[in-house]
Amino acid sequence: MSPRATTPLRAVPPTPPEATTRDLILDAAERLFADKGIDGVAVRDLARELGITPSSLYNHFPGKQALYDAVITRGLSPIVETVARAWQPGGLDREAVSRTLDELLGHLARHPHLARLLQRALMEESEMVRRLTAPFEGLLYREGVGVVGKAAARAGWTAEEVPNLAIGLFGMIFGYFTNAGTLSRMAGFGRDPLSPQALRVQRRFLEKAVLRLLGPAPGRSERCPRPGTNGLGPKSLQQRSLAPPSSGACSRPSSRLGSMGTAISPR
Repeated sequence: MSPRATTPLRAVPPTPPEATTRDLILDAAERLFADKGIDGVAVRDLARELGITPSSLYNHFPGKQALYDAVITRGLSPIVETVARAWQPGGLDREAVSRTLDELLGHLARHPHLARLLQRALMEESEMVRRLTAPFEGLLYREGVGVVGKAAARAGWTAEEVPNLAIGLFGMIFGYFTNAGTLSRMAGFGRDPLSPQALRVQRRFLEKAVLRLLGPAPGRSERCPRPGTNGLGPKSLQQRSLAPPSSGACSRPSSRLGSMGTAISPR
């Protein structure tokens, strides 16, 4: 059974041609807040960036705090909603994984500074920033752990490993956009990380990674190992070292190999 072809992901410009003044303000604020933090951005700097007067900006937002709140809400609300819809009853579903990744990467591509803004917000010492971002941080964490936890047990992860798994998946998805500038400067990367081609590769990588972490590899089934062999017989040694944890077909996950070829006990 051949894997289903993934849907091409296109990088969408952050601001469509019909964008309103409010959209333009939010786009510019998102970039500046990501670069400098809320304390490093003055309303007059943002107005100058947009070619408008500070009074014109105040017509849309009463102050910098309200503007920051609007940027965070616009950026994170769709992500929380997407993660909340990710789980489908009955187990890990490839279509649901595909749809979730399309929505997440599409949103992050439309807002390429959002991941850096979120990273900066998570590191902020400002009480105001913490107060504004805490509801989204809590929701995103709870929804993420909830979705991952429902699939994790069948994939062989223990309950205490679920938060680590959720944080790891968060890092894989957001880290690519957080480090896009660094990737573009790396000689070995060879392409614009936000180009349609690069995003397609990242999209394909993420789908494989999620399915291998939370279920069997696409299009393959994993047979239970013979008692006493742990699935590490001579013929299957190399294959088992590359295989993901069992999705529940066996009574317990098969052992995997460490980097030096030694057996690691099942999770």
